[in-house]
Amino acid sequence: MKAQNKLKIFNDPIYGFITIPNTLIFDLIEHKYFQRLRRITQMGLSYLVYPGAHHTRFHHAIGCMHLMKKAVNVLRFKGVTISEDEENALYIAILLHDIGHGPFSHAMEHSIVNGVSHEQISMLFMERLNKEFNSSLTLAINIFKGEYHRKFLCQLISGQLDMDRADYLKRDSFYTGVAEGNVNSERLITMLNVVNDKLVVEEKGIYSVEKFLLARRLMYWQVYLHKTSLVAEQLLIRVLKRAKELKSQGVNLTASSALNYFLDHNISIENFDTKTLDTFSQLDDYDIVSAMKEWQFHDDFVLSNLCDMIVNRDLLKIKIKKKAIKLEKLDKQIDKLMNRYNITNHEANYFVFSGEITNQAYKSENQNINILHKNGKIGDIINASDHFNLKSLAKPVTKFYICYPKQKI
Repeated sequence: MKAQNKLKIFNDPIYGFITIPNTLIFDLIEHKYFQRLRRITQMGLSYLVYPGAHHTRFHHAIGCMHLMKKAVNVLRFKGVTISEDEENALYIAILLHDIGHGPFSHAMEHSIVNGVSHEQISMLFMERLNKEFNSSLTLAINIFKGEYHRKFLCQLISGQLDMDRADYLKRDSFYTGVAEGNVNSERLITMLNVVNDKLVVEEKGIYSVEKFLLARRLMYWQVYLHKTSLVAEQLLIRVLKRAKELKSQGVNLTASSALNYFLDHNISIENFDTKTLDTFSQLDDYDIVSAMKEWQFHDDFVLSNLCDMIVNRDLLKIKIKKKAIKLEKLDKQIDKLMNRYNITNHEANYFVFSGEITNQAYKSENQNINILHKNGKIGDIINASDHFNLKSLAKPVTKFYICYPKQKI
């Protein structure tokens, strides 16, 4: 058998050419679990607002690995010791950090599995791959879990200034065309250093950090929490909940075998076994879209209308308020709907609902962004910055929304 060339190069629209660091990383990228990420969009249903937002979790994971390579080089240049095993583990952990995402990302967690987060599923995938790859992922798993003794390595994977955020802000900004999110991730990485085993940013990087936090806040309001994306995701959650409900009543629904498995079973982290993980690895955006294309013609009033709204982008009306939505407002819309279509209160609740969204660009109580001053002192970015806005970026802002049908369903 001819030896395969494993030192491939990706051409990325943002960073240009990305090289694969070694053959183990190549084999992980080639694996069917990772290739599945080509069929999971990075931003769920945001393409209903920003038509360019069709990039995938695959793009993002490769981009994160590229930035991690830069971070390792910068830190080594500054005298931080990172062994070859640690370097490899960083690449593996950041490459696989999102491998557990389901179709349309977060909608799955609230509908067809019971409170199983994508991080938990990522962990299950990594443990499975570790068995396949003769325990070569053990260190990566320790870093991913935050259990490794060198804390700055964990911060590079999951922290306030991790490679995940550095890539997705820049990438999502590029594909949506929303310039406010275009952070200079390369400059940020160049400013990183390590003191007392913690990640710090050198003083001259303060403005880059400010820009990063501001970009994060603006991208959340303008893109991730955009009211149209919000209502579309809520509709998708309700499509899957209704499908699950109908299946439990013995109603037959056309869907792929992988999707049917999750509609037929009550899956929580306790019973997320090998068979479930295998079936989950078969599930992607295509299963959901093809199911909705079928279900829009189903004779169930709720399911068909919900699917029709998403497939044909004729969504519910959504209003965003600064104060909590009063119950009377919801009841009024529910009564209207029940009378107009002669449906039950339970059915009407699928089309009329309220909720809240929170945006907090900087969670200082979680893990600070520390600035290394020229005199060697270390301080939180909020105290180091003269930017009048940073204190407010650390405060969570909550808004409330109500969704209900336009004049006709």
